[in-house]
Amino acid sequence: MQAAEQLQILATVEADFQTAVLNADSQGLRPVTLATFQINLGKICNQACRHCHVAAGPNRTESMSRPIIDRCLEIIRSVPDIQIVDITGGAPELHPDFRYLVQAASEAGKQVMNRCNLTIIEEDGFDWLPDFLAANKVAVIASLPHFAAARTDQQRGRGVFDKSVQGMQKLNAVGYGDRLPLHLVYNPTGLFLAASQQDLEREYKQQLSRRHDLRFNQLFCINNMPISRYLESLLRAGKFEQWMTVLVNGFNPATIPGLMCRHQISVGYDGRVYDCDFNQMLELQAEIAHVDHFDYQQFMARTIKVANHCYGCTAGAGSSCGGELA
Repeated sequence: MQAAEQLQILATVEADFQTAVLNADSQGLRPVTLATFQINLGKICNQACRHCHVAAGPNRTESMSRPIIDRCLEIIRSVPDIQIVDITGGAPELHPDFRYLVQAASEAGKQVMNRCNLTIIEEDGFDWLPDFLAANKVAVIASLPHFAAARTDQQRGRGVFDKSVQGMQKLNAVGYGDRLPLHLVYNPTGLFLAASQQDLEREYKQQLSRRHDLRFNQLFCINNMPISRYLESLLRAGKFEQWMTVLVNGFNPATIPGLMCRHQISVGYDGRVYDCDFNQMLELQAEIAHVDHFDYQQFMARTIKVANHCYGCTAGAGSSCGGELA
């Protein structure tokens, strides 16, 4: 489904996100910091998960060029406020310049985060990955929808849970979950908002330790966004209106200060600039359209683009790349 068609469907919802934000804060959504520089290296992935908002998969070919990577690194080096370089995909490790980017960002004094699906570690030719990540002190953010195999495989494909466990074991063996940060990402497997992140984290740790002797640091709860593959599955099941009602009714003004769009930049594989990763998938470009034209002061003075999918980030305790907000 094309981005324009998704936006048209989201616009059919009677509630309007922009109005909800203005009712909660007359200033609307304005940038606060530029602490995180997020880079989407492309849509090539070894998996094709049902909930994937990127619609990534083995048959995708989109991939960031070296010149765009170098331009991103120029910006990262020149803006002191940038503390974190958040590398995502697809499976970003499949990109031929993944190691180049990680090392360059680390040498620039930034904390590098790698959004990893865990199963990539089990692919042929990726035995190097855990040691490389550990050597560069990369924080690993790993998707694991549930500690029960059946519920993870339901969302991500048959056999994914077992491969994820094997990947976590290899990360644990080089220090992740102890001296190096390994955070897991939870996505609800039904039409409901995530429960308390703190309570779920406690349960995840108990179950993964007891069943598989696995360790991790934090659990991030992220609501399923009504875009891309998840939107298509909602429409096929006739449950789009039901899910949007949950999100709209769950709108929480306390989440607004921490929304990730207020603290980051998201760069697509082609160098186009967005306020967040979700806007990127809907092709809602930021006012500075491309990294070639990036200007820090202008970027910090922009108006953040929104649409009704943004209810996903403000429902309940909120949802961001770093988990709940309130």
